Amino acid sequence: MTDALGWRRKFGVIAPSTNTIVEPDFSAMTVPGVTAHFGRIHIRDQNMSGNEGMERLLGQIRDELGAACERVMTCEPDYMVMGMSAETFWGGVEGNRQFVEQIHGLTGLRVATGAEACERALKLFGARRIGVVTPYQPVGDENVVRFFSEIGFEVTAIKGLKCPTAVSIAHVGEAELRDALVEVNSAEVDVLVQCGTNLSMVRLADEAERWLGKPVIAINAATWWMALRDNGIEDKVYGAGSLLRDH
Repeated sequence: MTDALGWRRKFGVIAPSTNTIVEPDFSAMTVPGVTAHFGRIHIRDQNMSGNEGMERLLGQIRDELGAACERVMTCEPDYMVMGMSAETFWGGVEGNRQFVEQIHGLTGLRVATGAEACERALKLFGARRIGVVTPYQPVGDENVVRFFSEIGFEVTAIKGLKCPTAVSIAHVGEAELRDALVEVNSAEVDVLVQCGTNLSMVRLADEAERWLGKPVIAINAATWWMALRDNGIEDKVYGAGSLLRDH
């Protein structure tokens, strides 16, 4: 039998319990016949001040990841999507590879990660030099730069917003994000990239592409794009940037 609403694909999505942006973002970018079903990672301590705070947060995610996957698998999804991005950049290319293998081992399914989605998008755009915006502490930014450097891109500038808690990431408004994009942009930058699935960037990225005259990759849009295209779903999505509209 085919699911009445997810008749094309059911996506299992893993996200932290503190994340209030990725679920409505994915919902806004949905296409007919595709549904997203969330398994939440219980974040008991959302303090991410300083490098130590962010490391503790990642530790909680690692401890709860298996249980979240087990819960979401009860809806019998066809494919997994990571509604969190920091862990997918951690440890560079090898760290992302191990993470993907872990999810596949837990679920038996293919998986879209923010790190790999950004890699695919950057290669599609023919980028060499990038500017990056994140909500992370310095240790998070270091892992983002490591990942992009290992896959052959030069990070010319990175702006970490150093959000103090996991929930506060979602409180960052468009004015602050716009200023951050402008700060990491320059004539030598080919593409701008935003990391952090709890930052609300999808709509702003779509607008920013017009006034900056270059691609702006919002990680939620990129991850959703990867999930759709991996499953042979070529529908265009408008209002979420050129990646989903034109590719």
